[in-house]
Amino acid sequence: MHTLSKLIAPIIIGLSLTSCASIISSATNKMATNLSTAITNNDDLATVKAGAPAYLLMLDSFIEGDPDDSKMHIAASKLYGAYAGVFVKDEPRAKRLTQKSLDFALHASCLEISESCGIRKTKFSEFAKIIEQFDKEQIDLLFALGSSWAGWIQNRSGDWNAAADLARVTKIMQHIIKLDENHEAGQAHLYMGVLSTLLPPALGGKPKVGQKHFEKAIQISENKNLIAKVLYAEKYARLVFDQELHDKLLKQVLETEPRIDGFTLTNMLAHEQAKELLDSGKDYF
Repeated sequence: MHTLSKLIAPIIIGLSLTSCASIISSATNKMATNLSTAITNNDDLATVKAGAPAYLLMLDSFIEGDPDDSKMHIAASKLYGAYAGVFVKDEPRAKRLTQKSLDFALHASCLEISESCGIRKTKFSEFAKIIEQFDKEQIDLLFALGSSWAGWIQNRSGDWNAAADLARVTKIMQHIIKLDENHEAGQAHLYMGVLSTLLPPALGGKPKVGQKHFEKAIQISENKNLIAKVLYAEKYARLVFDQELHDKLLKQVLETEPRIDGFTLTNMLAHEQAKELLDSGKDYF
C-alpha cells in the first residue's frame, strides 16, 4: 500500500487538468482553459503547489452554485485528487482531500447513472455490472471515479478494507481500456501496469501483464509522458531485477527535454523521480 501511494499519485496531476478546462470553460469562458494550459505547461512544481488551492476554491464555488452539475463534480474530483496525491504530505489532510475527491466522483456517478448511487456498498458482482453500464460518452466520469478511488486507497495504507477496493479500481480501469484505451493519453494502462506489479508472481502479481500495460502507455503517449517510463522502471524492472532495463528507462527520461506541450508539469516530476531512482538503484540491485 505504501508503494501504491508513492506511485499512483503522479499519474493524474498533469493530463487531467486539460479535460477539466473544457468542462469549466463553459461556465467561465476562456479563463479556465488558459489557466489549465498554464498549469500543465508550468515547469516549476513549487509555483503550482502554491497556486493550486485557489483553483480548488474556484471549483468549490461553482459547485455551490450548481450542486447537481455532474461535469463540475468530475473536474473537482480530478483536481482535488491530483493536488492531494502530489503536494500534500500531511496524512490527515491528505485523507480529507482524497475523501472529498472520491465523494465528488461518486456524486457525479449517481447523477449520471442512478444505479450507481450507493455503489461502494454493493457486492462486487453487482458493482461490475454497474460499471459495464458506463459508455464512451461517460468515460471521463469513469476515469475520475477510478483515479479518485485509487487516491483514496493510497492514503489509507493501514486499512485492509480500503485495500480490498483495489479490485474495484482494476475493474474500472479495465472498462476504460475497453471503451477507449487512448483516453487521457493511455493513463488507464499506467494504472493497470502499477496494479499488476504490486506483488511478486509468487503472491499473485502479474509482472508480464504489467509490462505490456506500461509499454502500451508509453506508445499511446508517443513517449511524451515521461512518468510512464519512471513507473515502468520502478514497478516492473525492479520487481524482476532487470537493472539494465531499469537504468535504460531512467536515463531516457533524463535525456529527454521535459518541456513538452501538455506534459511539462508531469515530466518535471518524472525527472526528479528518475534521478532518485537511479541513485537508489545502486543499492537496490
